[in-house]
Amino acid sequence: MAVNYICRHCKTSIGSIDGPSVTEQQLGFHFLTPEERNDIIAYDSNGDVTVKVVCDYCNEALNTNPDLLLVSNPLQ
Repeated sequence: MAVNYICRHCKTSIGSIDGPSVTEQQLGFHFLTPEERNDIIAYDSNGDVTVKVVCDYCNEALNTNPDLLLVSNPLQ
């Protein structure tokens, strides 16, 4: 199972963890509510997991310009 982290705004690959022994407990997924899990985590048919987070660039841009959160796709 590979766990791929991508930015939810700019779709940049942030990193990945590839290993058969990585558990959702180790990644902290068990702390998420069911709604958060549906929004953040996607499971592929081949068993890989995609986790949508915010990269440093987008985080800084959104902190500087919070009005960008009003746009549906602020940082293409």
